Amino acid sequence: MRLEILEFLERVTEATATECAQHTGQTVANCSFHLRILAKYGFIAAATPRGREKPWRSRTDALDLRPDVSSPASVRAAGELASLTLAREADRLRAYFARAAAEPGEWRRASMLTSDTFWATAGELRALADEIIALTARFDGRSEPANRPQGARLSRLFAAVNPEPEQEPRPGCQSR
Repeated sequence: MRLEILEFLERVTEATATECAQHTGQTVANCSFHLRILAKYGFIAAATPRGREKPWRSRTDALDLRPDVSSPASVRAAGELASLTLAREADRLRAYFARAAAEPGEWRRASMLTSDTFWATAGELRALADEIIALTARFDGRSEPANRPQGARLSRLFAAVNPEPEQEPRPGCQSR
């Protein structure tokens, strides 16, 4: 529910608990509770009130999921969030590619899905993760409609940088 609310706020810039409830199909009270929890942990902030309405806005357009490795609870929570995020992104990618033929050619050419395998040290992997995050920094500030260039569409980058889990090689197999 909280991920759904966060994504909704990224799309619409700001929304009230009532607007979140209309979008999610949940009650206003339930959305209000989740909005307060998201605010408590710094994911969202109160926007400028509109009369009696109290809208919320996202504080970030990106999810950087790096747990505090000294905290087992943080590592577990990050694992759960990673599972939810992977499922949502997989569904989103399947939906996009299922209807990609209906997209204008310029948008089809601008879209991609890639996968790569390579050998890297922990430091190199960390640097790569930081570089990927920095790639989208040039789009910061565009959550406000006035800051978007003509023809801009809400777009997504989904990337995972991780080592393969440690495994014993099977007899007769050589690593690459």
